Amino acid sequence: MATTPPPFSRFEWIIAWRYLRARKAEGGVSVMTWISLIGITLAVFALIATLAVRTGFRSEFVGTILGANAHVTLYSYGQVNEAGAVDRTLQDFQALADQVAAVPGVIRAAPLVKGQVMANRRQRNAGVEVFGISAADILGIPGVAQSKEAIGDLARFGEGIAIGSGVARELGLSVGDKIKLISPNGVKTAFGTSPRVNAYEVVYVFTAGRWDIDRTRVYLPFAEAQSFFNREGVADEIEIMVQDPENVDRLVPSILVAAGGGAGVWTWRDASGGFLRALEVEDNVMFIILSILVLIAAMNIVSGLIMLVKNKGRDIGILRTIGLSEGSVMRVFFICGAFTGVLGTVFGVVLGCLFALYIDPIFSFVNYVMGGGVWDPSIRGIYALPAELRLADVLSATGLSLGLSFFVTIFPARRAARLNPVEALRYE
Repeated sequence: MATTPPPFSRFEWIIAWRYLRARKAEGGVSVMTWISLIGITLAVFALIATLAVRTGFRSEFVGTILGANAHVTLYSYGQVNEAGAVDRTLQDFQALADQVAAVPGVIRAAPLVKGQVMANRRQRNAGVEVFGISAADILGIPGVAQSKEAIGDLARFGEGIAIGSGVARELGLSVGDKIKLISPNGVKTAFGTSPRVNAYEVVYVFTAGRWDIDRTRVYLPFAEAQSFFNREGVADEIEIMVQDPENVDRLVPSILVAAGGGAGVWTWRDASGGFLRALEVEDNVMFIILSILVLIAAMNIVSGLIMLVKNKGRDIGILRTIGLSEGSVMRVFFICGAFTGVLGTVFGVVLGCLFALYIDPIFSFVNYVMGGGVWDPSIRGIYALPAELRLADVLSATGLSLGLSFFVTIFPARRAARLNPVEALRYE
């Protein structure tokens, strides 16, 4: 008694391989096969490259935000003072910082004095934002204390001032130079308020990785900032760092309880939430568009298989006559289409991964060919095009490509299987 061979038997693979290798003169469609292969390769490459860039951009953007900014900012709603103005300063700031620092999940809570002033050196001027912070607390800011491109000695912070690399570039400063800070709200005299002008030695120049921070940020010792901004005995806000910034909203109720009444919080998500939501929407749209691109590339497999079925009609009739079942014929042509999809997906994944891994030299080459200025950090916020390769992104692109390739292959393969052998051999 004859036994039915199992699905995807060796002879089915052999027939499919002969059809894939067949030249056009022999009834094959090698040109269409190559077009399908190249199309899927390029589509998968574009999808993985886009996923890597979008992931890297978000990681770099969020990393630079969290590396140099507070995860949570604690401030006072303010009280009306004797002059009838709203005083939003924090009086017992150190005790408040200690209470917040005791909240589980909080790494550090540092009092700050903040103000916007004019920075000057010789004939150059720049608007800067001054952060008054203690020498111990500035060491807890990764983007400043752990800056890879920093110059100077942060241990001397108590003797001078730390500035961003953009400020240094704008004013032509380096470590050891003097910088003047000019505040319009300076010394109060009988004739009114006169501007305050103080000169400080630059002891540290940092690069936080964000253009807007490096271009405007200046750190001043806390006590000196209190004196400079007329904040003796008070602070403007509490800068809070947490262990898990991505889930910072869970800690907000505990921080508010520890701070007591009259205090509010502002998280990094509140400050950058609009941009991150816009980035997420853009990412989803790009994924859909590139998925359609993969589908279009996979449709070439359908064209190639339909032509192959038409050219191999006589062979199909003979195979059916000698005993091949509809299922076997369907699997033969399914293998032909699926092989193209698998091979194209593999090539696309390899190219996409290589692009993500070597994006820096690739981007440098593109920038050189275009004559420079391809990436403007003043617009995009970060200094270079980042890419981060994640296994989940590669698997999603691979699964999408293989799924579409297998799906579109089924229809022409079924058409081949249902071909009537009598009709196929009638005119042979």
